[in-house]
Amino acid sequence: MITQIARGVHLARPLGWVASARFEDSSPSPRPSPQGRGSRIVCRSKIRCISVSSTNWRPLPLSLWERAGVRGNGGRNKPGQPALTAASFALATLCLCAGCGNPNSKRVQGYVEGEFVYVASPLAGSLETLSVQRGAQVKIGEPLFALDDTSEKAARDEAERRLAQARANWEDTKKGKRTSEIESLEAQLQQAREAVTFSEAELARQEKMARTPGATSQQELDRARSVRDQDRQRVAQFEADLKTAQLGARSDLIVAAEADVRAREAALARAEWDLSQKSQAALQAGLVFDTLYRQGEWVAAGHPVVALLPPQNIKVRAFVPEARVGSIHPGDSVKVMVDGVGKPFDGKVSFISPRAEYTPPVIYSQESRDKLVFMVEAVFDDKTAANLHPGQPVDVKLW
Repeated sequence: MITQIARGVHLARPLGWVASARFEDSSPSPRPSPQGRGSRIVCRSKIRCISVSSTNWRPLPLSLWERAGVRGNGGRNKPGQPALTAASFALATLCLCAGCGNPNSKRVQGYVEGEFVYVASPLAGSLETLSVQRGAQVKIGEPLFALDDTSEKAARDEAERRLAQARANWEDTKKGKRTSEIESLEAQLQQAREAVTFSEAELARQEKMARTPGATSQQELDRARSVRDQDRQRVAQFEADLKTAQLGARSDLIVAAEADVRAREAALARAEWDLSQKSQAALQAGLVFDTLYRQGEWVAAGHPVVALLPPQNIKVRAFVPEARVGSIHPGDSVKVMVDGVGKPFDGKVSFISPRAEYTPPVIYSQESRDKLVFMVEAVFDDKTAANLHPGQPVDVKLW
């Protein structure tokens, strides 16, 4: 539908079409208007088409047509200005559409996308040192920032001392009694053995005398036998005590002491990890895209302080019409054109979306917007990716 321009009314133009025109001033001879009154379109220029394409319509600002010399005067013509009716203007528009085409049909439009790496500490603290600045390039292992670690150092030192105590207790339970105590038990055992030797000799003498009538009494014989038995039992007692003293603590106590050592080792490892997390280094080389805190500010646990953009995380996203997505495969070569750069960048297709979608509003497509498209991602080597910037519009040649 084409609408005449009346006072304060905008003319409709195609939605999604890209049209360009060049105007040449002319001085046509004045002639009467074919209409006596009502809304008319007045033109004072010739229009030569460069390109135009689409099917949907939306209002076109009146100022653009006034620039071309087309305006509505509510039925009042000035001398020397021929009137152009709505039908004449429609014919001119159709001529524009018929003589225009899309010179870049083998290209699709896209933009550069960056997947950022947000570096944060799992612990809270004030930002003590910020070692990088926005826009700097960092290498793997280069320090990024450090938080205050006073409490973590104290916890680490405490864990070390508790581990040393647990290890000492474990070793003590395995050693048994001291050397002097064992020597005392050995001496007592030797005395008991000497006593057994004497009591056995006394018993043998009493038994020999008992064979002679009247040489000894039964009571003396029984006493000698009792002393010998007591001395033997005492030897067995000291032998058991010496063996126990050499064994150390009971097995259950030794196991418990070992478990305490393992727990203290884990606590120390946790304390050392907490301390190490207070300072963060770059796990990947790349660009410092942004720093989110200033030195001295309090950083909550898990909040990123530095945003990195590794070159391998830079990609180009383009949107391919449904009719051509079947001819594209992962690994295919692509060429990406960037404004201001004469030579295109070479890349490879890394991902083809399985889901169809409409052209995103950030893409100013020269094709009809009612067609479905598929998102295609392309990646580049690190050297090429360093020349691309997230959000940068690009043209992509995929076939």
